[in-house]
Amino acid sequence: MESIPRQLLAEQMATGLALVDAQLRVQWHNVALAEQFGLGLRSAIGVPLPRLTSTPELAHQAARALAEQRALQVRGVELDGLGGGTRRVDVSLQPLDAERLLLEVHMLAEPSAQASPLSATLRGFAHEVKNPLAGLRGAAQLLQRRLHDEDLQALAVLVLSETDRLIALANRLLHHDGVARIGAVNPHALLERLAELMLAEPSTPRLRHDYDPSLPEVTGDADRLLQILLNLARNAVEAGAGTLTLRTRAEHAVRLGERVLRSAVRIDVIDDGPGVPVELRDTLFEPLVSGRADGTGLGLALSREIAHEHGGELRCVSRPGETVFSLYLPLERPHG
Repeated sequence: MESIPRQLLAEQMATGLALVDAQLRVQWHNVALAEQFGLGLRSAIGVPLPRLTSTPELAHQAARALAEQRALQVRGVELDGLGGGTRRVDVSLQPLDAERLLLEVHMLAEPSAQASPLSATLRGFAHEVKNPLAGLRGAAQLLQRRLHDEDLQALAVLVLSETDRLIALANRLLHHDGVARIGAVNPHALLERLAELMLAEPSTPRLRHDYDPSLPEVTGDADRLLQILLNLARNAVEAGAGTLTLRTRAEHAVRLGERVLRSAVRIDVIDDGPGVPVELRDTLFEPLVSGRADGTGLGLALSREIAHEHGGELRCVSRPGETVFSLYLPLERPHG
C-alpha cells in the first residue's frame, strides 16, 4: 500500500475507490465507496469481486487489466451492497502493479433522473419535422426503384438512411420522454459520418481533418451527437464557408457548467466564413435567433440542449475568416 500515490488513497475523495489483489479480493476501499453502498469501513475487506456484482464482465475485465497491465473501463456495472440494494456504476480499472488493481467507481444517475421531461423547444421541433420527413422518405423510395445508375441509387439509399435516422430520433423525443439511447460513441466515427453526409450535399466546402487518434470513446446517443455536428456544418456552409475543418482534442481540468472535469473530449467544427455577426454573439444559442432571413433560429438552440443533455457544452469563438464551434463531452460520468 505504501507505493500507491497518496492522493489516490485520500479518504476525503468523493469518488469511490477500491483496491483488489491478484485474486480479485478487496484489500481496501475508501469512505466514499462505503457510504455509496452502505458498507462498514471494513465489511468488504477480503470479499471476492464477483460477490459484489451481478455483472460478470467486471471480474473478467479486472483480470484482463491485471494480465495486460493496462487501464480499462466497464460501463453499466451493477454493484450489490453487502447490506442489500443495487446501484449501477461505471468502473475504471487501473493496474498499480502485477498484483494490485485500483477500481474507481462513478455512480450513475437513477433512471428516473435521466428521464426528465424534454423541453418544449425540442418537442416542438420533433413534431414539426415528422410530416416532411415522411414525404421525403416516400420520394426517396420512388427514386431508388426508378433509378438505374448505381451512384444515384447510392445517393437515394443515403437519403433513406438519414430520413429513417431522423424519424427514429423524432419518435424517441416525442414518445419516450427524451431519454437518450446511450452507448459508447467513437468521436472520429461521428466525424467520418458527418463528412460522408456533407460530401453528398450540393454545396460542399473543402473538408479537412485534424484528429487526435489517441482519444477514447465517449458515452452518449450517437444520433443526437451527429445532429449537433450536422447543424454546425450546415450553418457554416450557409454562412459562406469555403473550407470546413473537423478537429478533435483532449481537454483537461475543463469547467462545464458548475462542474470541473478532469478530462473531456473537444470536437471542433471550424470554418473560414465571414464570422458570426457581432450583434448575435451574445444570444447565438437562444431559440429563434438567426443570422439569415429564412432561418428558424432553432438549430443552435437544439444543439446546445443536446450537448447539455450529455453533460457537455457547446461554445463558439468567432472572428472574420475563422469561426470555431466546440462541442465538449465529458470522459467521466457525473456522480449520482
